[in-house]
Amino acid sequence: MRRGTRYGALLGPLLAGGATPALVARAARGLGLPERGRYAVVVLGTAVPDAAVVEGPDADGSRWWWGAAEGSPGEVEAREGGREVAVVLLGPAGPARAAARLRELGAGPGGVSPVVGSLAEVGAARRLAGTALLTCEPGSREIVRLDERLPAALLVSRPELSTRLLAEVFGPLLTLVPAERSLLVETLETWLECGGSVGRAAARLGCHRNTVFNRLRRLERLTARSLSRPRELVDLVLALDVLRLSSAPPGRLSSAPP
Repeated sequence: MRRGTRYGALLGPLLAGGATPALVARAARGLGLPERGRYAVVVLGTAVPDAAVVEGPDADGSRWWWGAAEGSPGEVEAREGGREVAVVLLGPAGPARAAARLRELGAGPGGVSPVVGSLAEVGAARRLAGTALLTCEPGSREIVRLDERLPAALLVSRPELSTRLLAEVFGPLLTLVPAERSLLVETLETWLECGGSVGRAAARLGCHRNTVFNRLRRLERLTARSLSRPRELVDLVLALDVLRLSSAPPGRLSSAPP
């Protein structure tokens, strides 16, 4: 029943957004939900695991209702078409526990919205969860919360600006042969993951620290941006996010986007 026609008919108008107070009240009665409460919305990019469709509260006390949105899709919703959507009445642990549960069940990729305070807001929450889903790497099984991916969410919300950012910052880098380009990108990613420590990055990459230093200096020359200048470092990190979210991995990008 959690995925039956009745639940879908009640959830659909809420998830589409803009439901009238009367529709919200009707859905609340039909679903046995409070009109006001701590809610989140989940959007999955693959089929929901059977184990996720529960007939009562889960271990955290959260209650899940799976349905589908209705109405005319916007830009983000159009790219999100055919997704599995759930409204979650959260338990004490909040959306972090909801995301962890989906990971434990092998679901993903998926996006989890921030907390909203009423059923009337789940349409807006669905749009935010759909944006969070778009920040997952292609082919991954990630379950991510929007609040963990806000910079990347801004990028996927404006794809034309993301394309321009990638071309402007990484244009010269993308003209390198794939193996050389991937090496520099991997070094930058590792250096960032290591908190800017050349020594720790070298240990993780299995090379001498001078090799890491030289690769980073070359990347700075190619991009005309310094890793030691905060604003320029932001450019590099955001461009790296665009590259990560591209449908083609770094080694297959042969030139800068137009």
